[in-house]
Amino acid sequence: MNTAIFLADGFEEIEGLTVVDMFRRAGIPIQTVSISDSLTVTGSHDIKVQADCLLADFDFNTVEMLILPGGMPGTTNLSKCEPLCDALMQFSRQGRYTAPLCAAQCLICCLGLLNGRVASCYPHFDKQPFGASIITDPVAKAGTVITTPGMGTAIEFASNLIGLIQAPESAA
Repeated sequence: MNTAIFLADGFEEIEGLTVVDMFRRAGIPIQTVSISDSLTVTGSHDIKVQADCLLADFDFNTVEMLILPGGMPGTTNLSKCEPLCDALMQFSRQGRYTAPLCAAQCLICCLGLLNGRVASCYPHFDKQPFGASIITDPVAKAGTVITTPGMGTAIEFASNLIGLIQAPESAA
């Protein structure tokens, strides 16, 4: 399964880079996609990362899973990206996977993609009107939406995604 992770200035580096690192170790194709007009994306802790491609050059039809790291203002920047929001809606309609970490759940929540689902969210957001049933598990899978609370669960989140894509023992 081909996957993509979307990087916006202000993304949470641990959330984004842990997933990329673990997927590549597992041999799972993952593209890092900058939503800006520059391949260089600056994380929320001022770490600069070189993305594989620009959103303008990316074809959503080439992947089966969209991964969204949280972080601020990264999540806000992702939410302003119309092509990404449109793709998230399309993926939901088509039964393809979306996997937001931490604050990025706000984006899919605003799109209505968490309505009636379970989600494992960042503690600050568990008081928000998510439209989801909030659980305290480190990873929640509700159909094709997989969520996690934040950077402290990034390894477990990536392992769960790997186990979903490959045999569960691959995740170990």
